[in-house]
Parts: sequence; structure tokens; C-alpha cells
Amino acid sequence: MADRAVVFIDGNNWFHAIRDAGVDDRARVDYRLISLKLLGSREWVGTRYYIGRVPQRGDGRLYAEQRRFLAALEASDPKISTHLGRLEPRNVDNPAAHELQSYLSRLTTRIDTRVYHDLLQIARNYRNVEVMVEKAVDVMLAVDMVVMAERNEFDAAYLLSADGDFTPAVAAVRAQAKKVYAASPAHGAQLAAAVNTFISLKREWFDDCYR
Repeated sequence: MADRAVVFIDGNNWFHAIRDAGVDDRARVDYRLISLKLLGSREWVGTRYYIGRVPQRGDGRLYAEQRRFLAALEASDPKISTHLGRLEPRNVDNPAAHELQSYLSRLTTRIDTRVYHDLLQIARNYRNVEVMVEKAVDVMLAVDMVVMAERNEFDAAYLLSADGDFTPAVAAVRAQAKKVYAASPAHGAQLAAAVNTFISLKREWFDDCYR
């Protein structure tokens, strides 16, 4: 029987990892080529990309960009599928605003009164900011990986992430006598200790993985 493999991509973690590694023109990255390069001689069963859905209300440009990216991703190969969680707004403290307010309170150099009050008002206005928080995506990926292992749908899982939160799911998959590999340009000591092998990717690794 062929050594069947499925690629599971933690979209948010993966995007930030390849961006921070200096991977250019990320919109042209070909996930079919990435999958085949990672798997080598194994049979490629499929690649599953997990990401939070950008809501239509709000940033229309970001919504349109994600729609185009996901459509192109699925159109690139029938073995590639997308799986969407949620993005929910959360109000969080803005450390930059707090630091600015603290800096102004300690300021010993005299500055223009109007400038001082304008800066202080900016700090007060932006003490809290709204950010979008990804929900249900990691859980969806972890559940799918475990369930597919139990159904014997693959022999090896390739997890494109460096997130240590996947450690319990990795343990459950390996308990089914499956192999699990993680791959990322980012460091992930906790995840690396749980998988069969952690594949550290350099920027140059992606040079032949563009459309």
C-alpha cells in the first residue's frame, strides 16, 4: 500500500511565519508544489488550508483579497481544499497608547502646550483598539487531523505550523500509528518535541515553489 499523506495548513500561523522569513510575493506561492516537495515519494492525498473567514462588513479590501486568494487556492488543484473558521472583533488594550501617555507624564523637557495636549488626547483616544481574533480554526484543524487518522485516511500528516497548541492532537494521531511531521520557517520547540520530525524551512526552500 502506498504511503499516503495529507498536508494540514494552519493558515494564520503559516502566513506570519513565511512573511517573517522573508518569503516574497506570497500570493504566488504554489501550495501544490509545496505539498509535493514536502511529501517526496509519498502519495499526496490532499492539502487542507484552514483560516478565519474575513467578514464582509468592515475592511472590504481585505475581504476581497481573501476571497481571491482562497478561490485561486482551490482552483490550483482539486486536491486542495479550504476550511474556514471565524474572525471575531475584540477590544484590547493598546500598549503604544499607554506608553505614550506614560511618556508624557514623565516628560521633563518643555514642549508646546497645544502639541502636548494633542498627543495626550491621541493616547486617550486609542487606549483601546478593536482587533480581529481567529476563532475555531485551530480546533477544526486538530479535530479533522485526529478524525481522519482514526478513519485511516492517511499514513502521514504534514502540519504546516509551529503552534505548540497542536501537541495533544499530534499525540492522538501518533497513537493511531500514524506519522506526523511539522514544517515551518518559525521555531516551535513544543511542537517539535511532539512530532516525528520538525522540518525547518529557510527562505531559499521556497524558490522553486512559485506559480
